[in-house]
Amino acid sequence: MKFLHQFTFVRTIELENWLTAIAVAVGAFLLMHAAIRWSRRRIARLADAGKADRPYAEILAATLGRTSMLAVTLTALLIGLTVLDLPAPWDLRVRHLWFITLGAQLALYIDHALSVTAKRYFRTHAKDPEAPATVAHTLLSWAMKTVLWTVFLLAVLANLGINISAFVASLGIGGIAVALAVQNILGDLFASLSIAVDKPFEVGDAIVVNGVSGSVEKVGLKTTRIRADSGEQVVIANADLLKNTVRNYKRMANRRVAFSLSFDPATPVATARELPARLKEIVERQESVRFDRAHLKAVTQDALEFEVVYFVLVPAYGVFMNTQQQVLLDTLELMEELGVGNVRPVQRVSVDVPRGLRAVATSEQADGEDEALRRAPRLGGTRPA
Repeated sequence: MKFLHQFTFVRTIELENWLTAIAVAVGAFLLMHAAIRWSRRRIARLADAGKADRPYAEILAATLGRTSMLAVTLTALLIGLTVLDLPAPWDLRVRHLWFITLGAQLALYIDHALSVTAKRYFRTHAKDPEAPATVAHTLLSWAMKTVLWTVFLLAVLANLGINISAFVASLGIGGIAVALAVQNILGDLFASLSIAVDKPFEVGDAIVVNGVSGSVEKVGLKTTRIRADSGEQVVIANADLLKNTVRNYKRMANRRVAFSLSFDPATPVATARELPARLKEIVERQESVRFDRAHLKAVTQDALEFEVVYFVLVPAYGVFMNTQQQVLLDTLELMEELGVGNVRPVQRVSVDVPRGLRAVATSEQADGEDEALRRAPRLGGTRPA
């Protein structure tokens, strides 16, 4: 009966008032439609004019393309209903419709903006922009959209007068229970997300972690697979991977090489003075090498120690080893040319034993030899003399 009463009240609205509401709704629809089309064209031109310089224009242009015509139509009808003098229950329902319509359209805008932003971020930081979406991209987008629509649903329920406190509390308790049950899995998931965003390494990088050396084959949701230098595949949990120090050799710009040479301490001073310049010439003859220094590091009674430091400008390990080998071979030729060696002199220690102790030692040595002869096996039935 209450509904029939309200419907009868609506019927009492004059025809002129209805026509005015319809005209306002149609005008509002045309105006909003034209404004949206103009805004999309304007922002699209800004985005096309400089995509690299105006990323926000590109995101905004893509977001406006998500405008729902149903939301525009409902908004125009609600604007037309504001002209009518509706009773309190209908006025409350219209306000609820305002919130749901505008909230849904805003949620659609944010949803699409998150998708475009995440896609742009991963496309910018990827080696191949045309590669399919990674697991981290999918996981991040799904997590953000889930939070967005959950918040929107709770807001709608609260606007309709439903008490969501108990519902939110139950969600919190349930979330804590689930998090405690799968905390290891969640740790690996968040570690995977951290690897995707921070990018300490990528697929194909040569890394060393926790004593394992190899190239990264795949970064999954829970584990990372590394092809070890010895051939086998090593699977490491993402959380454990981030707890250890990761050495990424692929991102090494150059290699610093430092080695020491020890020469005979009897080397003439003039020759020792000449050695740093000659070592510098040897290093600078090599390709893709930047010489740093060569110095006489220390002078001891055992050797003259020279230290040579240079940089190999190519990070490839093969180039580094070839360069080091050639430098060492040329250094050996230089040593042969100058007539200097790196062999330390042999030290002899002589012990002066007093005459009395020497006689005792000789007697004990003779007794020991007789005892050894007595214990020796007999040969041919005879005993050694």
